[in-house]
Amino acid sequence: MGIKSLEDLKRIREESLKKVNLRETAKEGEEVFEIMVGMATCGIAAGARVTLESLLDEISKQNLENIRVVQVGCLGYCHSEPLVQINQPGKEPVLYGNVNDQKARDIINKHILNNELLDDSIINISFDKA
Repeated sequence: MGIKSLEDLKRIREESLKKVNLRETAKEGEEVFEIMVGMATCGIAAGARVTLESLLDEISKQNLENIRVVQVGCLGYCHSEPLVQINQPGKEPVLYGNVNDQKARDIINKHILNNELLDDSIINISFDKA
């Protein structure tokens, strides 16, 4: 499934949204993960569309409903695009860099499902709690 135009991207997005329940809230007692995908110009140029498509595909394959995928602008680390940030309730955000198709799938299968960080892909940053 290649993306050759904006219309292709819109079509793929709509198909994915039908398959994936990108919910604001979870079932009672269930954590909601937020996955932010950097979709600024630098991210798109580095392959963020493929990253986004892979995340949505893997979420759909795993039939996960406690994940909200959000396209965002620049996350500030252009040298490491495509970027994906995982926000999990009660934990510090984790920012992954150079996220290709396989790493996107690993984020779902290892980080989200097994609470296993992909140490070789984490961008070390600190978030101030001011």
